[in-house]
Amino acid sequence: MPAAPFVHAVRLRPWRIDQAELRDYTDDLPGLAASERIELHPRVTFFVGENGSGKSTLVEAIAVASKLNPEGGGHVQQFNFATRSSHSNLHRRLELERSALRPRNAFFLRAESVFNLATAVEGVEMQNVFQRPLHEQSHGESFLDIAVNRLGPRGFYVFDEPEAALSVHGQLALMRRMHELVAEHSQFLIATHSPILVGYPDAAILELGEHGIRSVSYDETQQVELTRSFLADPSRFLHYLFD
Repeated sequence: MPAAPFVHAVRLRPWRIDQAELRDYTDDLPGLAASERIELHPRVTFFVGENGSGKSTLVEAIAVASKLNPEGGGHVQQFNFATRSSHSNLHRRLELERSALRPRNAFFLRAESVFNLATAVEGVEMQNVFQRPLHEQSHGESFLDIAVNRLGPRGFYVFDEPEAALSVHGQLALMRRMHELVAEHSQFLIATHSPILVGYPDAAILELGEHGIRSVSYDETQQVELTRSFLADPSRFLHYLFD
């Protein structure tokens, strides 16, 4: 399967002296503070870690640095909606190491803002792009409709916790769509807690934490370890949890 590394890596530059006012909470996140260069997989890179580790902040910053709307959607020239500016200044420190290849399509898809995105899409997309109006679908249905009908070949796609919108069946459907798009030379960056999604074959899994950012295997991820422990013996797991 041919690789499509639109972005090889992400560099985190130090703030200049005249940029001191731009410092924010991201400077105190160990996973980001200890990193200077993050190498990306040419097809699929997952960012995992506990709540507050900075994985969603990082993918959001990469999306903004790629000129995508921070609340979701395509390039800001087309998707210029905003409900509340809440993204960090991290994107100002990022330098994307791009290849000579350029994506034909790019999109930032985050579960928490699909409703706002659906509203914006009504004004900028052709009516026949989706199966039916996104606001007439459930959260998960609209998310998958966007993935299936809006994303296309040779795309650079950034997802933030897509599992928040999807059932287990929906996550499997998303993986299938990802596989189709990867075969058509697309690249994905995904922040996730899902033990299912990180099972995508031949992907890089980068864990953010007190140690900084490190590469881990599927079996080493916390979401996989905890899910396996729970499913192996729920009663015993809950006994220890509640006691």
